[in-house]
Amino acid sequence: MLKVSQVYFSYQQDNLILKDISFQLKEGEHLCIMGESGSGKSTLLKAIYGLLDLNNGDIYWKDEQVLGPAHHLVPGMEFFKYVPQNFDLMPYTTVSENIQKFLSRFFPEESQKRTVELLEVIEMSEFADVKVKNLSGGQQQRVAIARALAKEPQLILLDEPFSQIDNFKKNSLRRKLFAYLKQKNISCIVATHDGNDSLSFADSMMVIKDNQILAYGTPQHLYNRKNDVYIASLFDDVSSVSINGNVHLFYPKDIKITDKSEYKVTVKQSYFKGVFWLIEAELNGAPVFLNSTKPKSSGDTIYLDFSSVELN
Repeated sequence: MLKVSQVYFSYQQDNLILKDISFQLKEGEHLCIMGESGSGKSTLLKAIYGLLDLNNGDIYWKDEQVLGPAHHLVPGMEFFKYVPQNFDLMPYTTVSENIQKFLSRFFPEESQKRTVELLEVIEMSEFADVKVKNLSGGQQQRVAIARALAKEPQLILLDEPFSQIDNFKKNSLRRKLFAYLKQKNISCIVATHDGNDSLSFADSMMVIKDNQILAYGTPQHLYNRKNDVYIASLFDDVSSVSINGNVHLFYPKDIKITDKSEYKVTVKQSYFKGVFWLIEAELNGAPVFLNSTKPKSSGDTIYLDFSSVELN
């Protein structure tokens, strides 16, 4: 469905923001793009939507080429929807009116039914008649997502879609939104800092570093691979430990406390995480992180066991 081939883009000469970006997205597939701020995630979404003129490369949706402002009076592909970090809503109209903006006025019953459906997806049915200017930032973010879905785009591009939403709402909203997209077979690309977006809901994951693709695969594969600190750190705290002369990466869940071993560490801090404690310790001057059922006191000496993990 979507084919991105050898895309290069720069806002200024000799300062590339996207370098040789190539990938494909199937119909109904959900792709999560992760990377630190400034890596090019948002720029890539804008390029796919048709808001930028590429330096090199091609973007196709089926057989139609995605072209930028130099070729379109109104940039953006009509069968895509893009939800940026600034929501561009109509502040002095209601939530329902914002969602209905792109729906036909000639079919009011169908428009109303669609609005009610999307209000349920974003969990804002009780705010249907509230003006957008009176909503919180997180609520406005949810309205922007619903408005983008109003005409059921073939592809939706979401830039940090849950960044302003409270955790207690974020989890249920994610479940409802991505389930809805799957039900409607809408392809989706999400740019995010949150590893939970990829691990729980993405079919594929792309990691961007220094404006180019560092890794591409299923979230499960990238999570379990653990051969790159940058990639592993997107999911959890990471410890680099030298074993038999080779450096290996471990998540906190991989490290166990034992009665005696050659890996003697000093506890620095304990952090309560609900069902477990995250222990920060020091091994040969480097930090290590592990989970424990009980807290440890600063200065305590403990011994670590890495045998539960198969070393590559």
